Amino acid sequence: MAPLDTILILLTVVATAVMAASGALQGVRQGFDPFGTAVLAVTTAVGGGTVRDFLIGATPVFWMEDMTYLLTAIPVSLVAHFIGRQLKEGTGKRDALLQYFDAIGLALFTLVGVQAGLDAQLPFLAAIILGCVTGVVGGMIRDVLCGLTPTVLKQDLYATISLIGGLFYILLLNYARPELSLIAAFLFMVILRFYVIWRRTHSA
Repeated sequence: MAPLDTILILLTVVATAVMAASGALQGVRQGFDPFGTAVLAVTTAVGGGTVRDFLIGATPVFWMEDMTYLLTAIPVSLVAHFIGRQLKEGTGKRDALLQYFDAIGLALFTLVGVQAGLDAQLPFLAAIILGCVTGVVGGMIRDVLCGLTPTVLKQDLYATISLIGGLFYILLLNYARPELSLIAAFLFMVILRFYVIWRRTHSA
């Protein structure tokens, strides 16, 4: 297996874990029981990648071919549920933790989606859009299931950061190795998204 393929698998596992954690924390905020939290977490973790695979005709979708992702999402959701229950309600800590996990998942899944588009020989613009779909759909599903306005529809640069990050990654590929390009684009998106979250939190 090529080094890039190994890195992409690792990124997908990590992204699955952090998005599952964000889904679980949202479940705790909504008062879900452990089972409901696990369902929400798994749906959040695999939602974007599932839509991505359908769009490029990669079926069975990734989590059906490899049980690693479900075996990652379910335990993480239960641990995150327990941790979330320990955080005092009304302090904003659950929401802050959710947002930071979500930012990491957004960046990771965006890059995995863009690379999947490039591997499928899509035009670069289509690959960027595919990366955005992969990055944002899981969070959209999470929010809709909780009866909330999806974050992507709010004015906080959520999808914009994904699109810019995907473009940045493709541009970097012309000048650096794919592995270095992935790291640089990931850090770019995470730092930018963290700043947006920090600024919104401290201006409230």
